[in-house]
Amino acid sequence: MMGAGQDPGSSTTLGAGVDSCVRRRHEPVPGLVLLFADRRPQRRVFRLDGGPLELGRAELGAVAAADPLVSRKHVRFSHSGLAFTIEDLGSRNGTFVGAKPVSGRCSVPAGSVVRVGGALFLACSDIVPFEHYGLGVRDGLVAGPSLQMVLEAVSLSRSTGMLSTLLLTGESGTGKEIAARTFHAAAGKPDAPFTAVNCATIPKELAERLLFGSRRGAYSGATDAPGYVQAANGGTLFLDEVGELSADVQSKLLRMLEMREVLRLGATVAEPVQLGVCAATLRDLRLEVGTGRFREDLYFRIGQPEIRLPALRERIEEVPWHIQQVLDSHGRDAARTPSASAGFVEACALRHWPGNVRELRGEVRRAAATALVIESNELSASDLSPTAGAALDRSSAVRLPAFPEDEFAAALTSTEGNVAGAARQLGVHRNKVRRWLERHRLDVARFKASRKSPSA
Repeated sequence: MMGAGQDPGSSTTLGAGVDSCVRRRHEPVPGLVLLFADRRPQRRVFRLDGGPLELGRAELGAVAAADPLVSRKHVRFSHSGLAFTIEDLGSRNGTFVGAKPVSGRCSVPAGSVVRVGGALFLACSDIVPFEHYGLGVRDGLVAGPSLQMVLEAVSLSRSTGMLSTLLLTGESGTGKEIAARTFHAAAGKPDAPFTAVNCATIPKELAERLLFGSRRGAYSGATDAPGYVQAANGGTLFLDEVGELSADVQSKLLRMLEMREVLRLGATVAEPVQLGVCAATLRDLRLEVGTGRFREDLYFRIGQPEIRLPALRERIEEVPWHIQQVLDSHGRDAARTPSASAGFVEACALRHWPGNVRELRGEVRRAAATALVIESNELSASDLSPTAGAALDRSSAVRLPAFPEDEFAAALTSTEGNVAGAARQLGVHRNKVRRWLERHRLDVARFKASRKSPSA
């Protein structure tokens, strides 16, 4: 077992053998995961099962030796069994939770993002999965413990040879096609076809022909043509947005799954097929069955097992790696590509991202492109669009404020609107703080007022 502060390693093998103690039920071990430091994603674990832990320049020296914002004794962490206690030890530049400065000692729940200088930590109620699964990029895929455990379950559902169907649920952009390809790979047939179909984009009048094929003479202009099912024969058919299929097509899909044969449009003799079927949906298919919009018998045929892909806000540990992966692939000239500041990564980690990975990566590409145009060498929280990552459903998340709650706002609040003091705290020139104020049409008096009265 790894000790406090030990790097859990770069292994991110998906669906591979995992230490048996992770498979068995284990006692949760609270701790901190270092996610970002020295302007790069990190993967370092600090345990809190041995009592309070103090972090400062020496403890973070291996990954943030040149960080001028970290004090010699900066912050103390402890865990009570219910929550984490964070105490700033009189650091020069402060400690921040959720981009808000910590005054003295405070209690925060698991899942909180903590900034210490230029380093970002995630408070975790159980760090054992991080120690065993790792965190990082493998074969181009960013994956932390949450995603790896899901993909392992997907792989196991197919590798036993007992199951040939799988239903994937989850929000848009969570990686359902990645899971479907994992399901396909687990069959152990590397040369077998993988056919992906977006059912939402198929015209209803063409769905039966496109899925199951046609015979010459079935209708005017019809030819002998295979469908997506025949194209996937011997491999895997991935039906994304399966809930969009019409009742007639659902009936024929059920027959194909039950009989392992397909009848082309206009044919009289069925063709045998052998394939795995992975379906995915944004809809609640149980609710769709209850309202009569989805066949009950088809649901029970493809809906077991059902595996949910966690949203990005449940996989905060992946955020720095997605940002860095986009930046690494963004510019032709690596020297001109901007780096991400801790404040930028922190702001991304704190947003809702209803579009999940797809939305985050798109926003990072936009911010990086803008930075190249204005010849900026660093992305800060103020470079995020005000609406980027905002929850679409107002009841599901706190609305974004009128100006971003980023490191500039926090520094100005803690210095009561003192621009020079905020600049020293941030490690930037005071003109950059002034430009932030101008961009958001703010007066420093607002921060003096907010310091004195939270309701102001």
